[in-house]
Amino acid sequence: MSEPTPQSDRGSYGAGDITILEGLEAVRKRPGMYVGSTGAAGLHHLIWEVVDNSVDEAMAGHCTRIEVALLADGGCRVSDNGRGIPPENHPHRQHRNKSTIEVVLTVLHAGGKFGGSGYKVSGGLHGVGVSVVNALSGRLVAEVYRDGNHHRMEFAKGGKPQGKVEVVGKAPRGRTGTTITFWPDATVFDDVEFRAQTVLERLQMMAFLNKGLEIRFKDERPGHEQEMAYRYGGGIVDFVRHLNASKEALFKKVASFEQSEEDQEVEVALQWNTGFNEGLHSFANGIATAEGGMHEEGFKKALTNVVNRYARAKGLLKEKDDNLSGEDIREGLTAIITVRLRDPQFEGQTKAKLGNVSTRSLVERATNDKLGTWLEEHPSEARQVVQKALQASRARSAARQARDLIRRKSALEGAGMPGKLRDCQTRNAREAELFIVEGDSAGGSAVQARDPAFQAILPIRGKILNVERARIDRMLKNAEVQALIAAIGAGVGEEFDVSKIRYHKVCLLTDADVDGSHIRTLLLTFFYRQMTDLVAQGHVYVCQPPLYSTLVGKEREYIKDDAAKARFLAEHPNHKADFTRFKGLGEMDFDELGETTMDRTKRTLLQVSGEQAAIADEVFSILMGEDVELRKHFITTNAADVRFLDI
Repeated sequence: MSEPTPQSDRGSYGAGDITILEGLEAVRKRPGMYVGSTGAAGLHHLIWEVVDNSVDEAMAGHCTRIEVALLADGGCRVSDNGRGIPPENHPHRQHRNKSTIEVVLTVLHAGGKFGGSGYKVSGGLHGVGVSVVNALSGRLVAEVYRDGNHHRMEFAKGGKPQGKVEVVGKAPRGRTGTTITFWPDATVFDDVEFRAQTVLERLQMMAFLNKGLEIRFKDERPGHEQEMAYRYGGGIVDFVRHLNASKEALFKKVASFEQSEEDQEVEVALQWNTGFNEGLHSFANGIATAEGGMHEEGFKKALTNVVNRYARAKGLLKEKDDNLSGEDIREGLTAIITVRLRDPQFEGQTKAKLGNVSTRSLVERATNDKLGTWLEEHPSEARQVVQKALQASRARSAARQARDLIRRKSALEGAGMPGKLRDCQTRNAREAELFIVEGDSAGGSAVQARDPAFQAILPIRGKILNVERARIDRMLKNAEVQALIAAIGAGVGEEFDVSKIRYHKVCLLTDADVDGSHIRTLLLTFFYRQMTDLVAQGHVYVCQPPLYSTLVGKEREYIKDDAAKARFLAEHPNHKADFTRFKGLGEMDFDELGETTMDRTKRTLLQVSGEQAAIADEVFSILMGEDVELRKHFITTNAADVRFLDI
């Protein structure tokens, strides 16, 4: 038996080594835990937290207008005409010498969403909202209009109060509400420049989900000036029409229904289009539930039952015919399901999945009853829905045969991997990377440039099929699509199982020209539509090969794009060496390609996110659909913000 280790040899670990993070320190120490990241998503999350508080006031029936402004000095101001945060001292013994405004802005888990009387329903779950914004701001000013007075309180970097709440004047006649103005802390975030389009997309979605709520936006930054206002009297019915605007609707009417119980309510709007993709988007208390949950389960089950019941009753499905599957019925469906409930049970900090079982029952009952009635009252539209589902069923049968053919072909070929794939040595998917490279010549360079231990190369020739305009049975006959499915190794469509992927990083390596961008968009469309979880779980990346190189002394420096070149020249005004412009990947030596694009220590990879699923759905439909005018408008509107055209 070994002797006990002397205390001095164990390393010093005593009570003094236990750190207690007071107040908002924890947020500044680990900002990613509270806002997701210190990149663009985390920066914009600050706006969402403040806007969500105003939306909670709207859902409670106390707010009809929200105004969001991006200020010329880099700040953001969010105003509403709600009740206003109470300015009087808080009754809790620990905080009784502080105003409620100070408590809400400096104490985590303080808010009107926990006692049951402040808000019947709200998006807030963890109650860390606006205090986190304060913690991650260089400065924040809170103004409250309430009881006829204009109250003001200011906070410095990290949420430190700069004195008590002051009454700085009278509120304009009848004015109530809260205004929060904040300036993100540049020492916390990678970049503190807000992107107007990202804010507009989110605000429009909130306006759709809150019927009649007016949301105004103003960009006051020099060179970016614009104003926008959203208000939708039809709510989610208008949302469905908006999402289907880039598609061809199967019929003009949008079906909608709602039902409520004591502590929860559901509202659904749906319309089919002639396309082949399912666009089902769900929300709980105004929060997008990207991973679905109980409300989606209840809707899907009832939708399948209702359509099959109708098809049998009307003789559209014969006795000998199998029932239509849920996937067949949902082909080409655009639907919004939004529920509001007092105590939402979200899974995970990101609130991506709803877990309330009672909500599943409510949505299922409402869909069975109300949608069944709608189909009976609209026989022409109902017949079109059933006919489309029958066509989808036949195509799915053909796709199954095509998939079986791919599997048989793979089995005959032995390992089942496409002949063009140069695989890596590791069998650990977590460290393996697949580079999908445009063209055989670039593929050859990439094979030489890679680290064969963990990097695989799959060259693809030409442009793959546009899956936005093709059914799955036709798509599966395409050789390049077959190669992609076989290489990734996790199936396709509804059979796709992300746990079986052979590479945790799938990197798109295409030229920086128009053709390269088109190929990249075709590939992204394929992954988003047919391997959705690959995108949703962050496995898809876009490589960022440089556009230029130049000599600085004896060292060669690589420059990403024209904007980076302009910055370089501003920082090196006396630079005289020429810039070499790469026309394509094939022009790069393999060592250049390796150093700039494949070397883990030097490369830049752009992770593709499907965070806002409804927006991504709309963007892919516009870019890859049939409507040329809509596509032109989208491209010209977003051209100035080319940094973000990676979707």
